[in-house]
Amino acid sequence: MLPTENRLRRREDFAAAVRRGRRAGRPLLVVHLRSGTDPHALGEDAPPARAGFVVSKATGNAVVRNRVKRRLRHLVRDRLSALPPGSLVVVRALPGAGEADHRELARDLDAALQRLLGGPPS
Repeated sequence: MLPTENRLRRREDFAAAVRRGRRAGRPLLVVHLRSGTDPHALGEDAPPARAGFVVSKATGNAVVRNRVKRRLRHLVRDRLSALPPGSLVVVRALPGAGEADHRELARDLDAALQRLLGGPPS
């Protein structure tokens, strides 16, 4: 489970990440990242990175959708420290995510985040 301070809850936050953020697509998911680094807020405490998830009915029935959301929450929780402070992340599961296992979701999430953050290949 994601801590409360790391959850996206408001529609405006989801829209900001999707519309004004960068996007990286993979076969199982699409990751939207809006970096929250504000150069004018250097002396202040930066808000934590927050993540939200979108899993449509095309992914599967309610059981499958909830399983995909649980897996994605677990994967993102372990990667929050790599995200810039104040960033907004939306992970959108594609229809193939319902049949994918944990390892495949982790591989696609890592590849998408690596592309968005510009990190070295792992």
